[in-house]
Parts: sequence; C-alpha cells; structure tokens
Amino acid sequence: MQYKKYTKQRTNSIQGLRSFKDTLPKNIKKVINKKGHIYSETLNNWKYIVGKNLFKVCYPKSFKNSNKFSESTLMIMVKRGHEVDLEYSKKEIIDRMNSFFGYLVVKKIKFTSFDDQKKNLYKEDGYQKNVTNKKYQKKVNDVKNEKIKKSLIELTKVFKLK
Repeated sequence: MQYKKYTKQRTNSIQGLRSFKDTLPKNIKKVINKKGHIYSETLNNWKYIVGKNLFKVCYPKSFKNSNKFSESTLMIMVKRGHEVDLEYSKKEIIDRMNSFFGYLVVKKIKFTSFDDQKKNLYKEDGYQKNVTNKKYQKKVNDVKNEKIKKSLIELTKVFKLK
C-alpha cells in the first residue's frame, strides 16, 4: 500500500482499501464526534418521543453533550402554562429518549418557556396602535381623511418591517 502526500485534507493518506471513517472530511468527523446526529434524530422523532399531547406544546431547542464538567442536557421550549405537565413527564421523556437511541443519551432536561400568544395590534375601531413612533402617532391620528390615515399606517408598517 502506498502513502500519498500533500493532499488537501491530510498530509498523509492511504491509497487502497480504507475504512469509512478515514474517507470522511475533517469537518464532518467533528460534527459526528460531537453527536450532532442526536439532535437531528430527536427533532425527526419528537412526536413519538413525547406523545401527541405534549408535541403540541413543546419542541427541543438544543442538545448539549456531556463533558468533564456537565451532563448531557436537552433544552426544551415549552408554551407558557404547560411547564407543570412537562415537569411531571420529565422522567418518561428521558427514558423514551434513551430507549430510542439504545444507550444513555440524556441525563438532564431543562425547560425554557415562551409566550405563544399573538399580540393584537388593532384597536376596537380597527386602527393599529404602536406602529409608528410616539411623536408621529398623534399627527397620524389628527388626519381627518380615513383613507389617508389608513395608508399612513400601512406605510409605517412597511418601514417598521425594514
């Protein structure tokens, strides 16, 4: 078997039959070694792992692998008000994840709650509030023509998005 020098990925490479691990680029090896596939598999099978009821109110945010100082941790985003339901099923989720992968993947689960309510920008009379700056809001409200007032509000929405 001959050794090839000065290739792009390694200074030395082996020609002939190689193991699959040796043919992968360095960047992909790093991702696989950091167990990035655990998070992607968790995302794909989240409904199976937590069940239909909890699937509607939570999703995995990130996965931190264990090292010398910390245990492997799964961060889960939970809708506000459903934290208690998830807290009671915490042990069950850990057991299902470990049985799904076949070995001890997760030791801890942390929750982060988020507010899922959509903010209503409309007043009772159909106009939007807090779209423009406060100093221009009074001037827009003083306009007597309704079409011009609506078009100014729409214009400020476009500027707000940019």
